[in-house]
Amino acid sequence: MENKQIQVRDFDRITEKSAKKRNGWLMLFVVVLMFAAAVVCIALGAVYADGTEGATIALVPVAICLLAVGAIFLGGFKLVQPNEAFVLTLFGKYYGTLKQDGFFWVNPFCSAVNPARSTTAGFARKLSLKAMTLNNDKQKVNDEEGNPIEISVVVIWRITNTARAVFNVENYMAYLSTQCDAAIRQVARQYPYDVSDNGDEKSLRGSAQEIAEVLREELQERCELAGIEVLEARISHLAYAPEIAAAMLQRQQASAIIAARQKIVEGAVSMVQMALNKLSEEQIVELDDERKAQMVSNLLVVLCGNRDAQPVVGTGSIY
Repeated sequence: MENKQIQVRDFDRITEKSAKKRNGWLMLFVVVLMFAAAVVCIALGAVYADGTEGATIALVPVAICLLAVGAIFLGGFKLVQPNEAFVLTLFGKYYGTLKQDGFFWVNPFCSAVNPARSTTAGFARKLSLKAMTLNNDKQKVNDEEGNPIEISVVVIWRITNTARAVFNVENYMAYLSTQCDAAIRQVARQYPYDVSDNGDEKSLRGSAQEIAEVLREELQERCELAGIEVLEARISHLAYAPEIAAAMLQRQQASAIIAARQKIVEGAVSMVQMALNKLSEEQIVELDDERKAQMVSNLLVVLCGNRDAQPVVGTGSIY
């Protein structure tokens, strides 16, 4: 328990801070002056080479020092584009983050860190603060009812805390992908694929907006450690697994047929009732119970049948 508490406290201590920087154009002017002074010293040394030996001996080391310092200072220039950042370390310690866009100069012994990119070039180790998209691969999971389904999501995210993204996790992009898989499984098994018969509960297919918000909150809680903000998480693919897709399609078709038949019967009963009421109100014909029953039967057959009705003209009495 003590080790876990210590690790959590170490994560909390890593907070983003601004790196100490200077105007890049001013320092570039200083470096140019150093190289110019070194050239002047070398030239003066060549002039006094035949005359004063002491002046030559003094000017050469000065020129060498100016060239060396100027070369070292060249490693401190950083060009930051909008929505980009450098996470800098100095001899293994977090030095600060350079997020403001522009041309700057920092301690030349600082090194940029970006675990998501293994290149050694400093400019290639920038962190992008732009909104990025993660298309998660399809994976087979079980819904609330245990049915195997195929699901994938698309996540819109960005880095808000560069220090956590670099130092709290080994690779923030791989971490996000792994947590996305876990969040999908967690959310998918809490809801059915489709609504039940009563239709009063949320489902993966019928409640896309609500499920997207639940998924985003679940993923945001998991990615807080890595300093990542999840802007949006939506289901991009949802289908039954191939082994049960045919059976589920038949089930959906049967449910649709039953629902359609129910609507047809309700409409037919209403039309029969309206016909009987109209005949009674207009006093067109007086029908006893037996004739009403026959009329109701005929009307229901016509209105509820799948085929066109073929009328039969009766010439006799029903009695």
